Amino acid sequence: MHARWQEYDAGGVFLIDTPGINEVAGEERERLAHDVASRCDLVLFVVDGDITDTELRALRQVKNAAQRLVLVLNKTDRYTPADRELLLETLRQRTEGLIDPHDLVTAAAQPAERIVILVDADGNETESRRRPMADVAALRERIWDILKAEGKTMAALNAGLFAGRFSDRLSQEIINIRRDLAEKVVRNYCLGKGVAVALNPIPVADLLAAIATDAAMIVHLSRVYGLPITRREAGSLLKTIFTQLVFLMGTVWAMHLAASALKGISLGLSTVVTAAAQGAVAWYGTYVVGKAAEQYFVQGKSWGEGGPKQVVQDILNSLDRDSLLAQAREDILARLKPLL
Repeated sequence: MHARWQEYDAGGVFLIDTPGINEVAGEERERLAHDVASRCDLVLFVVDGDITDTELRALRQVKNAAQRLVLVLNKTDRYTPADRELLLETLRQRTEGLIDPHDLVTAAAQPAERIVILVDADGNETESRRRPMADVAALRERIWDILKAEGKTMAALNAGLFAGRFSDRLSQEIINIRRDLAEKVVRNYCLGKGVAVALNPIPVADLLAAIATDAAMIVHLSRVYGLPITRREAGSLLKTIFTQLVFLMGTVWAMHLAASALKGISLGLSTVVTAAAQGAVAWYGTYVVGKAAEQYFVQGKSWGEGGPKQVVQDILNSLDRDSLLAQAREDILARLKPLL
């Protein structure tokens, strides 16, 4: 909830009320409060007694996000003057280094009802309940002092920080969109190559189709990441990745060639099954190539400190090969059965 501050010459000052961190669904409310605090010029952190460990932890988090922080001891009408001073001293000690002593103020935003006894001229007593007026004078004065002294500076600084945070969020959104799109591109090329390899009984033609498909995929990925490359550059990049794959996956590629030979002499259902198995290996190889190329583009057309071998090794280590091969076989079989 937010509202304009209805004070003389308040200008563009708005008050925003966030949920309490100790209420129901506290974690979600705490995230909301922290998000709002990070975008405000001045934060009022309200407690109604000795600060709890949860509140103290939240206070530290808000302190890191907020430009300026004021601690408000609310409901002071519940305390005697002596108890109130003792509580304020305790709060000063517990928030030392977090809150300037001048930024610890008291308030009674909604005082509790009091019993009032009225005595008329005849001595008759009448009992009634009345709620005293809110007492926020000290808080109001402190807010005005801060705004007068630091308002323009805080607003300018917060505007700059907001612009920076917005830019960071926008950049992250773009990264997420590109990552999702790249995943779709890679999987489409994987399926296309897997089916093509499964349908082609000539081993050499399989390899030629694989190279052409992977190179086209790399060119497509370069456009997704706004770093377009030529087909020659794509071929060079594919050669680099393929060299590491041969070194790290030699056995897999040997199985690929063996399946190619078997596919030409198998009959009936076994042909379809063997073709799907070979296509799945091709699918998997293209997926690794795509992920390696994507990492290369994410890092601005760079392999990083570990070089291409480390990138490919990390990708292989992160993948669940059996699950990917099983998925590939299912996808390829679904495409093959209507054709065979």
